[in-house]
Amino acid sequence: MTAATPDLGQQVAVVTGGTGGMGQVIAAGLAQAGAHVIVIARDPARADALRTLIGASAASRLEVIAADLSRRADVVAATQLIVNRHQQIHILVNNAGAHFPGHRVSVDGVEMHVALDYLAAYGLMTRLDTPLRRGRARIVNVASDTLNDTRQVTIAGRPRPADLDLTEADSLADVNPATGFVPFQAYARAKLMTVTAGYALARTLAADGVTVNALHPGIVATGIIDDLVPAPLRPFRTLIRRSLLTPAQGAATALRLATDPSLAGVTGRYFNRDLETTTPAVSHDPGTQRRLCELSEHHFAGPRR
Repeated sequence: MTAATPDLGQQVAVVTGGTGGMGQVIAAGLAQAGAHVIVIARDPARADALRTLIGASAASRLEVIAADLSRRADVVAATQLIVNRHQQIHILVNNAGAHFPGHRVSVDGVEMHVALDYLAAYGLMTRLDTPLRRGRARIVNVASDTLNDTRQVTIAGRPRPADLDLTEADSLADVNPATGFVPFQAYARAKLMTVTAGYALARTLAADGVTVNALHPGIVATGIIDDLVPAPLRPFRTLIRRSLLTPAQGAATALRLATDPSLAGVTGRYFNRDLETTTPAVSHDPGTQRRLCELSEHHFAGPRR
């Protein structure tokens, strides 16, 4: 256990995207602090590296559940398994995410950024509702400050925040359509959706002591960054990575939001690393929040595959 992380003995934590990069550091930090850590992984074999990082003394506190979180059926099955096994959850870190360079659709007919970068987090926050409330949990959503500026090159000019117009959407399959698809903007929009729904859920969960916060971890040297580097700069990708934060540095804010006693009760906030900051106005619009949650619930009420 590091000096910055309190003793988490008897606590249960759920971490998505916990077998690589930043998620591995988050999961290991929580386990080493004494928590029983449930990692949801598409490839459970990758958890071997996580067990090595955690160390032999804490590896017994790691529980791995196999699931592809871009699939509705897998989200539902994984959350039901957790509910069946654990009465309380004290920490939920929604860290799973990816950037897709082209338009792809999930098996449920939803664009992949929406499916993995948003719906996975929404599904865990809502389908784990009862144990989260019992554990007075802290929910931490790893977002990206691309939601505040969708420009890939930001040398000059004004920021262009991500947009989220759901007035004509009949389902989440209408978000990030193939026509006019821009991968970087689609990624930013999905992260904006996570923050927007998080604000709404923060209010509904507050009565039971559950907090919901989101963060931008900084520009971290992960696989996602390789995908986000603009084409003209890709020859310099190795040099760029050297200037970025390490996964451990990026994980620090998520661990702090999940465990720091001084943040007890803090909810409905967005942090750019350790600095609390703002998100686009649409994310605070009650009508947009309500419609997004309605469409998300409709998605999970649909047929399972």
